[in-house]
Amino acid sequence: MRLIVGLGNPGAEYTATRHNAGFDVLDRLARRFTNPPASPAKSRFTGLLLEAQIGSERVLLLKPTTFMNLSGVSALEAIRFHKLDATKDVLVIADDFALPCGAIRLRGQGSDGGHNGLADITRRLGSDHWSRLRVGIDAPGKIPTENYVLGHFTAEQKTRMDAGLDEAAEAAACWAERGLEHAMNTFNRRGAGATAGEA
Repeated sequence: MRLIVGLGNPGAEYTATRHNAGFDVLDRLARRFTNPPASPAKSRFTGLLLEAQIGSERVLLLKPTTFMNLSGVSALEAIRFHKLDATKDVLVIADDFALPCGAIRLRGQGSDGGHNGLADITRRLGSDHWSRLRVGIDAPGKIPTENYVLGHFTAEQKTRMDAGLDEAAEAAACWAERGLEHAMNTFNRRGAGATAGEA
């Protein structure tokens, strides 16, 4: 069994905002891999849970409903209940303003990059050794960071983001079915041109 956690904020006012990229990727995975695709999510693990089948893998798709800064509460509940090994069974998907809009980057561990949801998961797990898939939303520029991440994409960004979310869903499915190394080799290499300026 695998667990994919998409980060975001619950509530209609946050739908399609930059900070909800993780939720948006999970929606794409749900449409493609749950049966039937319109299955209602269950309230479990302080979140909304769907079960998917990706290749031969049973995969849980979890959206925490704790608000971003407490995302680790939901993730940890699911990990403990299913006795998962976070180092190989868990993927967390989140937005990242250090990457160009629509660019994606997979890692097996690392810093939270100032992302409060990732920071909370690391704190509650006591380790940063778990896979994360970051989806770029562009840098805020002169806009205050909180206002920027809670805002909506511009029309130009939305075009790039739609393609990026589709690719992120592909990368997450690849991770679930073929593992982190294969997914990193496939998707990080594919996006190398777009993310060449990343530190």
